[in-house]
Amino acid sequence: MSTEPMSLQAPASVVVTEQSSRVARRRGPSGVQGRVWWKHVLGVVALMWALFPIVFLISAALNPAGTLSSAELLPKSASLNNFQTLFNDESRPFATWFRNSLVIAFVGASGQIFIGACAAYAFSRMRFRGRRGGLLSLLLLQMFPALLTFVALYLMFARIGDIVPAFGLDTVLGLSLVYLGGAMGANVWLLKGYFDTVPRELDEAAKVDGASHARIFFTMILRLTMPILVTTFMISFIGLFSEFLLASIFLRDVNSQTVGVGLWSMSKGNEANRLFGQFAAGALLCSIPVVALYLAVQKQIVGGLTTGSVK
Repeated sequence: MSTEPMSLQAPASVVVTEQSSRVARRRGPSGVQGRVWWKHVLGVVALMWALFPIVFLISAALNPAGTLSSAELLPKSASLNNFQTLFNDESRPFATWFRNSLVIAFVGASGQIFIGACAAYAFSRMRFRGRRGGLLSLLLLQMFPALLTFVALYLMFARIGDIVPAFGLDTVLGLSLVYLGGAMGANVWLLKGYFDTVPRELDEAAKVDGASHARIFFTMILRLTMPILVTTFMISFIGLFSEFLLASIFLRDVNSQTVGVGLWSMSKGNEANRLFGQFAAGALLCSIPVVALYLAVQKQIVGGLTTGSVK
């Protein structure tokens, strides 16, 4: 007589039957899970809502009529007349506006990253009196809107322009210098959080070999923290490229304006309706640098944001 203990596990057929019954209860009459279909509908609606302005902008840019009253979601005919007129209009130098925006955004973002990285390295690696107070002060200053400084900045650079015209009002370098003042802001906290993830043993090993803080920073830390540097550069570049309020105050000459200020001037006045096609064409071209830069560094952006924010 067999003395083997009886198995308490249910047969495989019973387990499969129970699982099938659970799936069947979750499924609707059409075979689609009843608890999920509304999420797909909501996603489609959100996608259509987000794509509608883009489709309308492309249609307006390709519409040969070039007026707001004749703008259609799907134009009957398409042409590049608005783009040709945009680049051939001498009173509205779009190419100059576009170049000024690229220069200001690149110079300002590069300067902000360099200054922020130096400050973040000091707060992350060094211990000095006032370190905690300095970090808290940077966080506190972010609570005050930048609008409070516009009057003081305008008067300051008006005086600077009398002494050094290259850095005064209506100059690209002057506005880039103003943007460098925002380097000691939220970027320092984001960079410091990523710098803290780099092991300190690497610094100690480099110091044993005789490396200074500057050599460690430029040859080792910057290379190891490249994802967060790319991320902060992308954030700063987009913010400066699309900045309008301060640029509209500083840049009054038509040849020194940025693309945001120039396009805004095309949407005002009696000719706003006639210039709507050119406005749409210019706005469409402004999205190319941002999209191209994002597609080129999207892997570094994901890694920099996740690592820096978690730390």
